Amino acid sequence: MEVKALELLIHGRVQGVGFRANLCATAQALGLVGWVKNLEDGTVEAWVQGDPPALDSIVEWCWIGPPASKVMEVHVQPVNPGAFQTF
Repeated sequence: MEVKALELLIHGRVQGVGFRANLCATAQALGLVGWVKNLEDGTVEAWVQGDPPALDSIVEWCWIGPPASKVMEVHVQPVNPGAFQTF
């Protein structure tokens, strides 16, 4: 299985709306590993790693987010895979 990794920066109303918890649950359901955190500027940053179809799915999910969110932009940057075991 080919493993790839992406760094995601999600802009919009993405803090205080359950975005991180939902992203984490969705990533785990897709078999991805990595992490997610809020940044001081109001964005959410995530590092996701796994097989390319699952990565495509999580990027698509990030554009939608949970119901209370309003995603304005998702920056996707390919990165080198890390040694993550969980999300």
